[in-house]
Amino acid sequence: MICERFCKIPEGRSGACGIYLNQGNEIVERYPNRYLITTPISIETMPMLHYYPGSKFLQVSTAGCNFSCSGCISTVIVKELEAGSQALRYLQPDEVVAMARKQECLGIAFLINDPLASFFTFSRLAQAAKEAGLLVGCSSNTYFSEQSLASIIPYLDFINIGSKGLCDESYRRCGGSSAAPVLRNLKTLHDNGVHVEVSCILERDNQEELLQLAQIIAGISTDIPLQLMRFIPFEDADPEREISIQEAEEFLPEVKQQLPHVYLFNSPGTRYLDTPCPQCNTILYHRDFYGPMGAKLKNLKEIHEAAGVCPHCGQLSPISNGAPADPYQEGGFQGGYPFTRALEMIQAILIALGVEDKHEVVKVWEEVLKEQHLPELHHQMQNPQSYLALLRRYGQMVGRSLQAETLAGYMEEKIALIKAGYPHIKRLPRVYYCMGKPLFCIKGERFENQMVELAGGYSVNKEIDIDGRPGETLTPAELMALNPEVVFISAFISAPVRSFFQSCAENAIDIPAVRDSRVFLHPSPSWDFGNPRWILGLMNMANLLHPEIYHFDIEEESRRFYQEFYRSDYNPAVINRSFSKPTMHWSWK
Repeated sequence: MICERFCKIPEGRSGACGIYLNQGNEIVERYPNRYLITTPISIETMPMLHYYPGSKFLQVSTAGCNFSCSGCISTVIVKELEAGSQALRYLQPDEVVAMARKQECLGIAFLINDPLASFFTFSRLAQAAKEAGLLVGCSSNTYFSEQSLASIIPYLDFINIGSKGLCDESYRRCGGSSAAPVLRNLKTLHDNGVHVEVSCILERDNQEELLQLAQIIAGISTDIPLQLMRFIPFEDADPEREISIQEAEEFLPEVKQQLPHVYLFNSPGTRYLDTPCPQCNTILYHRDFYGPMGAKLKNLKEIHEAAGVCPHCGQLSPISNGAPADPYQEGGFQGGYPFTRALEMIQAILIALGVEDKHEVVKVWEEVLKEQHLPELHHQMQNPQSYLALLRRYGQMVGRSLQAETLAGYMEEKIALIKAGYPHIKRLPRVYYCMGKPLFCIKGERFENQMVELAGGYSVNKEIDIDGRPGETLTPAELMALNPEVVFISAFISAPVRSFFQSCAENAIDIPAVRDSRVFLHPSPSWDFGNPRWILGLMNMANLLHPEIYHFDIEEESRRFYQEFYRSDYNPAVINRSFSKPTMHWSWK
């Protein structure tokens, strides 16, 4: 038995996940040794925070999952991309190990989809990697049977356990039965010397459950980190489940009373990704938001100089494994969960062109991945004009050139109307684009800032050289030096405007945009990046930046856009944060 779901599989048939086959009374993988992703990542992208900080590992991913969870961020590769897709490459274990060694990776990490979807493939790879002197780890829902866990533990060095909480109903919704197997496996892994970190979704109504989970983890070891993944409503998930960054930060100290090492993800600008000294609270490991489910270590130089002790009080660091001399920096869509966002952005265009069969989408994904066009895609997604070219290209690929011209024509018409107003603009207002909290600055070259300039603003984000993905947290002094007159909050990972003002007050941030109450959030998620709905966001920005010039009827334009390109009514109440699906109820035909 591989998975604790214990599917009863008749001869020649597959179980619930569709990935394994009963062949001659033996369970076999239908598509062994096939990999969708083999790319280097920094380990915090996995994410792992207390294990070889900043080090480079080779990420491997396949397709499929033994669970089916509502709102899964990896839907595109666990539910929509078949494990037998041409996008996956056949690689023997020694070939993957050779990749890791050639790229000077410390080890191999299986993530994005669950290793339980490719258990025999992962087991063979783990054994080969260990024999080659590499470290081996994975992110998993950890619904291993006792038998399968016992067989993999000798080759496993670290694991991120993706808990669904303690509620049996949560596990039943995903296809399991209860949390008991995960808690059992957590203790077994820790007792066998595997480095364990636990991640769990934090949403509006599960705080008490998380406090109980923290108590259980502490009963096993107070050294185990707990990663709270602030819920982002993707796919069919109810947007009402999302808790704000401010509310999540207010809850975190309560969890830390149960367990010392608790971190907050999916919250740009939060201070709760840092590791403080347990003695004096000096920040030992400083990290920043690095896209959904990711973090990035920012102070490797200081870590080396400190040599494993707090520079202020001399207390030993709670993280014993050493850090590399230089951090590894991923590319735009390389490694971790941004890869899934790239596939969603392609899907977003195709859905707007009338594609309702996911197999048509998969064919385009296969072509893009086969030709290794993701770096090109990342570049083209950052500019409105190249986005239109991309739209036409995908329309041609799926035989919908006429639909692509209609959509591109609609966008070009609105852009032309905005440009027609340029001669009447007396001065470009200074505009700052943030994500989540006020201090998280979106990189200047990103699409959101191109929109600012297209809508008649001056992007102050371009004045500052920052790193990160999709940006970096500034100091209050740096933000005030930018002196923005208008602020836009990201429509992807956003925050209420009232929270923005509160955070500015707490950090003594005094900027004209706050004094004049010119801080704006788009009316709907995903209006500024990742899908064709950015044209609605562009019109909204033009109205707000120059109300004396532009008077787009945003409600009417939204209604028209949804009816013409999504063949449905515009209803903000059922729109979540997915780039591709226009509403939480959208489904393939």
